[in-house]
Amino acid sequence: MVYLLYNFLLLFSVLFLVPYYLIRGLRYGKSRRGIRERLGYYSPKQLAAIDKGRIVWIHAVSVGETRAAVPLIKQIRSKYPDFLILVSNVTETGHAVALDNKEVDLCLFFPFDFSWTVRKALSTVNPELIIIVETEIWPNFTRLAHQLNIPLILVNGRISDRSFPRYRAARFLLQPVLEQFSAFCMQSQTDAERIITLGAPDGWVENTGNLKFDHDLIEMNREEIQQKKNQYKLPDQVAILVAGSTHDGEEKQLLDAYREISEQIDRDLLLVLIPRHPERQREIQSLLKEFGFKYRLRSSLQKGDKLLSPGEVLLVDTLGEVLDFYSVADLVFVGGSLVPIGGHNLLEAALLSKPVIFGSYVHNFKEISEKLIRAGAGVKIANQQGLVRQSVVMLNDPARCRAMGEAGSSLIIENAGTTERTMRHISKVLR
Repeated sequence: MVYLLYNFLLLFSVLFLVPYYLIRGLRYGKSRRGIRERLGYYSPKQLAAIDKGRIVWIHAVSVGETRAAVPLIKQIRSKYPDFLILVSNVTETGHAVALDNKEVDLCLFFPFDFSWTVRKALSTVNPELIIIVETEIWPNFTRLAHQLNIPLILVNGRISDRSFPRYRAARFLLQPVLEQFSAFCMQSQTDAERIITLGAPDGWVENTGNLKFDHDLIEMNREEIQQKKNQYKLPDQVAILVAGSTHDGEEKQLLDAYREISEQIDRDLLLVLIPRHPERQREIQSLLKEFGFKYRLRSSLQKGDKLLSPGEVLLVDTLGEVLDFYSVADLVFVGGSLVPIGGHNLLEAALLSKPVIFGSYVHNFKEISEKLIRAGAGVKIANQQGLVRQSVVMLNDPARCRAMGEAGSSLIIENAGTTERTMRHISKVLR
């Protein structure tokens, strides 16, 4: 009865899903291929790759989940070199990040959760294990994998404060789905308790920690940082504020703040703006013109170009360079946090020993934000005025910024070990 109701609602949603993904795909030049893969049809080249060996299928919905899975992918590759690693995504941006990972053998778009589509995809791929990153649980995919005796493991699982009441209200729908998993590796004890409340069998749940703490620290010397600055036409002796993963509603606040901060610090300042979705660059260009800022697009930078000037904006309209830009930053702001999105990965700045500042909407990173604040590695602000005030204090005190960056790196080292604990569950299946 539960699946009958779900399939009825899903059938109704197809009227919106296919046009939606066609339009999204057109932005990235892969609409036809994306829709085909979402319907369970693969190219001869993809089929040939699938036929080469035993497969571990890792599903990561978007950019954050794909990046979070990197330490686990490396460990699986190292421990089980004979297995092929397939990564599926829902979003085009997540797919682009997966394609850039040399440890991944095959990248596909995740199938629509129709029974016939999922059955076709699972029968074609025939994985020996499916790993779901965070809380991307699709009822038909889970049910049919279970029917085909394919083990499912949830890794880096989390149930946010915002989503928990909604999930609890739908517990009668969730419980039969959760009972078909083999293990739940959750980010925190709170997440572990919540998934049990929602119907996961107690003995299958473990608080393994957050995979984001297991990324390797990135150490760059002065020469390497200078090379990056030259590559991006960023002048030396200028403070650089990098705003990463920004969303609609944040850029206006950041540009207002940029102007105020520039007037209050004792050195020149330059802003690097990295929208979460690069396809929004035209909208942001209009905003920059409205504010009267001179700017350049990352994609337009050429080898012989002159350096940007203080007070200008570098608008990043490319993918995959966030960490490179963080490496040259004096201060990092992480977006999705001044507007009610829930935040993005707050630890990426700490990987490069950079101080991080973020807004109050970080419910997707609640535990991490609290740890960063306690460690003295990050600062939470409530609004644009708080952003200005804290940025001025930090940019006028380089020694404090260095200490905060070092505290962030130490925090990552202290909390490492999630991959190893998660691998114990994976090894029970693959051995």
